[in-house]
Amino acid sequence: MRSDTAATDTGLRFAVATAAALWALRLLTAAGLAMDAYVHADLASAYDFSGKGISQGQLFRVEAAAAALAALLLILFGTRQLVWAYALSVAAAGVGAVLLYRYADVGALGPLRNMYEPVWYPEKTLSALAEGSATLLAACGLLLAHRQRSRKP
Repeated sequence: MRSDTAATDTGLRFAVATAAALWALRLLTAAGLAMDAYVHADLASAYDFSGKGISQGQLFRVEAAAAALAALLLILFGTRQLVWAYALSVAAAGVGAVLLYRYADVGALGPLRNMYEPVWYPEKTLSALAEGSATLLAACGLLLAHRQRSRKP
């Protein structure tokens, strides 16, 4: 009988610790995504151009909206693996794009102009740090949400 009580206590402690860790990850990841959304929304107008094709400003607005949605979904539904996968995708795409266009001159791609920008400035650095952190945190959150879900009877 004692071993059943000990196992129940251990299981309960694990569930509480997992829920607390998941909440912390939700809040931290949402904060990184919110910072990403803010920086991209703030810089969007500086990257608009007239002419045909898709401007970086338009892409910045899409990134801002996607990151804001991911942050909101994490707060509201952060126990779901699909939400974590979406947050991970948004954050990883953002950090991947900023690093790609910082270090590689890809050239124009279809309707996209050449977005090569080989400099770091404060907003770009902040965005990259927020996206990188959110990527790592979202990966941890996805694993924890999967683990929590797989442990439920």
